[in-house]
Amino acid sequence: MLRKATAALLLASCALPAAAQPGPAPAPQSAPATPPRLIVAISVDQFSGDLFSEYRPYYEGGLKRLAADGVSFPRGYQSHAATETCPGHSTILTGSRPSRTGIIANTWFDLKTGRQDKAVYCAEDETQPGTNSGDYVASPVHLRVPTLGGRMKAAHPATRVVSVAGKDRAAIMMGGPTADQVWWLTSKGYVSYKGVAVPPLIAKVNDVFAQRLAQPSAGFDLPPQCAAKDFPVAVGGGKTVGTGRFAREAGDYKVFRASPEQDALTLALAAAVIDDMALGRQAQTDIISIGLSATDYVGHTYGTEGTESCIQVERLDRELGAFFDKLDKSGIDYVVVLTADHGGHDLPERHRQNAMPMESRVDEALTPKALSAAVGAKTGLSGRKLIWGDGPMGDLYFDLSLTPKQRAAVEAETLKILRAHPQVETVFTKAQIAATPSPSGPPESWSLLQMARASFDAERSGDLLLLLKPRITPIVDPTKGYVATHGSPWDTDRRVPILFWRKGLRHFEQPLGVETADILPTLAALIGLPVPKGEIDGRCLDLIAGEGDSCAGAR
Repeated sequence: MLRKATAALLLASCALPAAAQPGPAPAPQSAPATPPRLIVAISVDQFSGDLFSEYRPYYEGGLKRLAADGVSFPRGYQSHAATETCPGHSTILTGSRPSRTGIIANTWFDLKTGRQDKAVYCAEDETQPGTNSGDYVASPVHLRVPTLGGRMKAAHPATRVVSVAGKDRAAIMMGGPTADQVWWLTSKGYVSYKGVAVPPLIAKVNDVFAQRLAQPSAGFDLPPQCAAKDFPVAVGGGKTVGTGRFAREAGDYKVFRASPEQDALTLALAAAVIDDMALGRQAQTDIISIGLSATDYVGHTYGTEGTESCIQVERLDRELGAFFDKLDKSGIDYVVVLTADHGGHDLPERHRQNAMPMESRVDEALTPKALSAAVGAKTGLSGRKLIWGDGPMGDLYFDLSLTPKQRAAVEAETLKILRAHPQVETVFTKAQIAATPSPSGPPESWSLLQMARASFDAERSGDLLLLLKPRITPIVDPTKGYVATHGSPWDTDRRVPILFWRKGLRHFEQPLGVETADILPTLAALIGLPVPKGEIDGRCLDLIAGEGDSCAGAR
């Protein structure tokens, strides 16, 4: 049954739009010698290293606790080239890059499938009858490696593993296939895998969500640090961004999803699940992963440098502070790691106003449809779809019905067109990438080919990998959907913060580059969980300042 305290917690946590001011973080003490009882792994979708640093002087809540009182790696990297949501989340709690996790993109193509569009969504089971990549059955089947929670449960079956998020791919990739509970938000509330019954707690959360969504919202006040960003940016067709406050009409889920309201609800759910399942109160260590997805929706919808993004980060800081305060009051010995699945790049229209006149949108000629037509005209193969892809960058796949001679001609002409285009940085062939050793060393020093190798899967990757030049936004027309995005191999998209906090850890900051794949071995060392080095790509990060080594048992 749902506890009365849990119900009250939910109702209080989801109040709009104000949130309780977080209290001061506990003072640091000597480094703890025993394993924490609860791991709290938080991913803030599209929380770039740039965004984290820009607002760092203004943090007063949870982000201040993590950045100022915890162990801070502000130069973390999603080290691979395909900086999308699904690949990024697959690295956070597996200790592995996409080349090992198998999650090379949000969507890839399997030209052998009977589906008309040939697309495969990263978090689906495409073998389910009657499905397609847009109407799918959510599943973790494509994740090829265990998560931290899966390893914990294998070592100690009583371990509870829970994953909640605003997106299915975030919850699934961090929770893994053996999680006890996996929940993600839809317009109808939080849902899980096909056939999973909704327990009383989730039903209560969904009731709270429905009540809130049914109410209009006047939005949020503009914090002082956001005032300088309060000016409109035209993106065409009468559409402007940059001055929003997240006001919405009753029932508008799209605006709710791309606002601080979404993250507040997900954190309230996480706090309620911890209470309801008594996570962190048993002999073994439990783990909950929390995917906060609103920052990504805000970045795509409004860009990363307007009032919308500024308000979102300020509210995120507040809500995290309130969430940590609740955990403190519970008395649970917990450790937090916070990072992001990728960074993001602001819309070119605002960049051009702010000293970056070279910023531009991608040429429509680089879309798979246009490229296929151009190659067809040059090779005499017009009238058929020669090239498949998910957009004007990333993996490209050649039609399987081509003869060897036709395929060679198509590849040669495609490479010729792409390498001559002024917006293209480079194009790698599948053979080039496959022949490249897996990268090692500081992730900030990798070549583009090494980044591509970190995203490469021989079965799922394309025949070519198209990488655009810096400051090219791969959205042709911002009036028809999103205005800004990510997915490039450049630091705007690769660099993310990695922050650890536990009561008793002494603060220090390490500005040199580390990988999100380092998170799993770091947390595993804290709980004494052995992880064979040959099974992961990451390394353990020592979280003890000065003398001592939290990784001693893992070396």
